[in-house]
Amino acid sequence: MKLPEKPSKIKTVRPETLEFIILYNQLKGKAFTGNIQLAEVLGFNSASSITEIIKSRQNIDPEKLKIFKEKYRDYINPPKKQEITENSAKKPIFEGIPMYEVIATASGVEVYNDINDANPVGHMNFPGIEDCDFALPVWGHSMYPYLENGCWVALKVIHDTKILPGEVYYIEWGDYRMYKRLLAGDNPDEVIAHSDNTTEMVGNRLKYAPFVIKLEEIKKLCLVKDIHKKHNH
Repeated sequence: MKLPEKPSKIKTVRPETLEFIILYNQLKGKAFTGNIQLAEVLGFNSASSITEIIKSRQNIDPEKLKIFKEKYRDYINPPKKQEITENSAKKPIFEGIPMYEVIATASGVEVYNDINDANPVGHMNFPGIEDCDFALPVWGHSMYPYLENGCWVALKVIHDTKILPGEVYYIEWGDYRMYKRLLAGDNPDEVIAHSDNTTEMVGNRLKYAPFVIKLEEIKKLCLVKDIHKKHNH
């Protein structure tokens, strides 16, 4: 007599369950801390439901797997290195500040040509000048030894004409354009334009003598932020 066949006890584990188990092991501790947190995300009543899937191979509802993959998609498919590079490339690159080759006019004092009449001859770019607006050369010796003839100076435009006494500025006032160290004047509405070169004399007088400027007469005020030798550009 033939005995009836016993029903198979082998459980069929669906592909989505195997996929969930693999992803679970990869993301645990990274995307989520434990089964309690994951159960809340997937809408299970308790963490034991997650344990049954992982330990007992209880098949997961395909909709739950969909929620899991959607919630943790950035962990499952992180941005590729190329995508990160492309996003970084979108950031503006600091090319440097424009350099204007304006020269001193032929006069008894060092008066520079109008920057508005010049086109940039290049760009100055090195750490520390990112907040500067443009660069000009130095011609003459009135600010020696602080500013040497032929060096380039990175300048920051000061819009409120607030002056730090003792600092060196490029100034435009009246028909004059020059570098000077500005000192506090006797009156609050004026400054003293001082030249560092106090060795050159004309007769018994300083060649580059200090003089007073009214603040209201200053058309452009630029702080000297950095100095660079011309031969390095």
